[in-house]
Amino acid sequence: MLDALMHDPAPERASSTATFLFADIAGFTALTEAHGDQEAATLVADFCDAVNAELPASGGARVKTIGDALMLRIPDPGRAIRLGLRIAHDVLRGHGAPAVRVGLHHGPAIERDADYFGAAVNLAARVAAAATGGEVLLTAHTAALAPDLDGVLYESRGRQTLRNIRDPVELVAAVRQRHTADHGLAIDPVCRMAVDTDHAAGRLVFDDTAYFFCTLACAAEFARHPERFVS
Repeated sequence: MLDALMHDPAPERASSTATFLFADIAGFTALTEAHGDQEAATLVADFCDAVNAELPASGGARVKTIGDALMLRIPDPGRAIRLGLRIAHDVLRGHGAPAVRVGLHHGPAIERDADYFGAAVNLAARVAAAATGGEVLLTAHTAALAPDLDGVLYESRGRQTLRNIRDPVELVAAVRQRHTADHGLAIDPVCRMAVDTDHAAGRLVFDDTAYFFCTLACAAEFARHPERFVS
């Protein structure tokens, strides 16, 4: 019996697919040095409590806390993106906290001892590390799973090389629509992504109206068939 146990392979664990979200407080190390460990620890506790209060509405769950960072699992990508925007812009408002950055990716992962492992989890963590304070950054794959969120636009961040990820990854930022005018953003008529008009890849005029594009490919598609994209 002992010999049989020693040679039996470990049982396979089933994978489950969800959106994995990492969020942390930007500039946390500097905050700790400026205000001390106690105030920093209180801020992290407030942050965790505020995020926990948002989880029931998204159907998500907290997987773990790593210092000032949280790892969450949300089954639905659209709800995960909305939660990410709440975390980045709302949960610490009034606390005098530095900005929060969020990264997401949707994919399969293996559950083990109430934790999750796999390439999708690793990629979500790398996306979060690439985000800036106040930014909700996600893979284009994840955005494609929730293309029509009311009040949410996607702004292209291009293909980026992420640490320990073999191939460059197409990234986008989720932006609340009411903020686009404040940031000088237009809407690419082809892919419907938000575009910074000062840094647009292309600009075309059709019927006396200027249109801005996130990539030259979108501009070329518009130039071939503008009537398809102009209402």
